[in-house]
Parts: sequence; structure tokens; C-alpha cells
Amino acid sequence: MSAITVRVPAKVNLQLAVGPLREDGYHDLVNVFHAVSLFDEVTAAEPVDGDVAAAPLRVRVEGDHTGQVPVSDDNLAVRAARALAERAGRSYRADLLIRKSIPVAGGMAGGSADAAAALVACNELWGLGLPVEDLMEIAADIGSDVPFALLGGTAVGTGRGERLAPLETGGVFHWVFALADGGLSTPRVYGECDRLREEAGVTAPHPTASEELLAALREGDAKALGQALSNDLEPAALSLRPSLVDTLAAGREHGALGALVSGSGPTCAFLVESAERAAELAAVIGDVDGCRSAITAYGPVPGATVAG
Repeated sequence: MSAITVRVPAKVNLQLAVGPLREDGYHDLVNVFHAVSLFDEVTAAEPVDGDVAAAPLRVRVEGDHTGQVPVSDDNLAVRAARALAERAGRSYRADLLIRKSIPVAGGMAGGSADAAAALVACNELWGLGLPVEDLMEIAADIGSDVPFALLGGTAVGTGRGERLAPLETGGVFHWVFALADGGLSTPRVYGECDRLREEAGVTAPHPTASEELLAALREGDAKALGQALSNDLEPAALSLRPSLVDTLAAGREHGALGALVSGSGPTCAFLVESAERAAELAAVIGDVDGCRSAITAYGPVPGATVAG
């Protein structure tokens, strides 16, 4: 085939427990990932121009706010394709087209999703036939969130978040996501988390998964899940972007079952009872100062999947 398109979902963190800063600069995490129905698409195609002097891997990006997405070797999808070629021990060429719908720098792992999609697309385009276990190993070297974008569904991640165990879910959960103007840098948010803890004289405990949250997922209990949502990075995100306080408050005031900053932010996530309730809340949240727009989604959904 001359082109392969892969659809890949965004994620929301239902729990993000952040341990102390490690010597290697990372933190031990317990990260309960949940894949939701906001998707990017990545198409890997054989180059048609025949220019052998051109870069072997080239990328274009379409969609909203794509000016923030690099179209160089720093793009995670390019890094993923290169790593895949290196694992196969051969040189390969591909043109990558990323169609963005996942918020950019929004705490929903859009770049990681694109990397996962590129792995699946190029594995198919180049006829490598590598099993998912190999793709997961490559993904973990690219970024902590990339393996989950391959897996999808709901899962708990440990270590840096890359060691995954799928979780049982007893139903479908409905969400509203408030998209903020501008993004937040993940390293900056982690740095602010460390600073706030040091300032308060707080030593972070070893992170553990919330039994209440895992039980709510198993039982499909949206109300209990809303009460169990948590994110240790939220205080840091609110410190860097105080306007998010008003966004979270508005969602709670208008009946959200639970509300939190997604990952490193600045996207705010609201859990609601139904798709109808999600549409109603999105209309309200979209008018809050500092909120660029509000969108609805549901989860869990599968990970990176070949389209069509």
C-alpha cells in the first residue's frame, strides 16, 4: 500500500499521583489513563517526488493551532518513525501528514498520540510486521504517554507512566473538556509542582492507585468516579494559570460530577452523567472567561487503529 492512515485518541488522567523527584530527573507516577473520543489522524505515505536528497522523513500538520506543532526532526511522530526504522535495521522513507483535533499543549497527550499513530502507520506502510510488544518498547523510549496511546481503553501506568496494566471498566463515561487559550509546558508544570512542595516543606509520598477510583471504574459508577478524580499536578497548573480556577468552579457549579485539570493542563475535564448533560455543560463552559471553547467526548475508546 502507498499510504496508511491511523486514528489515535486523546487521553484524560483520572488519577495522576506524582512521587518525589528522582535522581534521573523524572518522578515515579501512578497514572490512571482513560482514552476519549477526540482523535488525531496520522497518514504515512510513500514519497512521490523522487527527490533522493530530501529528508527521509518529512511531516506536515493540518488543523487548529498547528503553528505550535514542530514540523522538524523534533516532531514526536518523526522521532517515532525514525526509531522504528532503526529497530528494523534498515533505512526507510515516508511523508507524514498529521491532522490535529486533539488540543495542542493541552495536557491530553496529543504529541504522544501522534507518535503512537506514526509507529502503527509506518509499521504497516513498510511491511515490517513488528508485534505490538515491540512497538510498545519503542514507544516507551519516545515518551511516557506514548505506550498508552497505542493501548487505549483505560489503564494504570507506573514508573514514568510507561508500564501499563489494563483496567476493567463497567460502562461508558461522558466528558466535557474546556480548552484554554494557549498551552502549558509539561516540564514547567512538573517544575512548579516541585517548587510548591519545597516551599511548603512537603515530601511527596510514594504514589499508589486509588482503590475508590478503581472500584468506580469497575462498577461503571460515574458519580463515585467523579468524587475520586485527582491530579497532583493541578496545584502547579493553577499556580501558573490562575484563570483555570474559575473554569473548574463553573463546571462544578453547573452540576459536573467531577472536575480536574487534565494532566499538566491547561485543559480542564468535567465528568457528567450523559451525552445530553455533556452538551448542556459544554454550552455553559464555553462562555467562561479564559476558555477558548468546550467540546464533548466519551470513553473509553481503543488506542491507535488503522482507519478504514
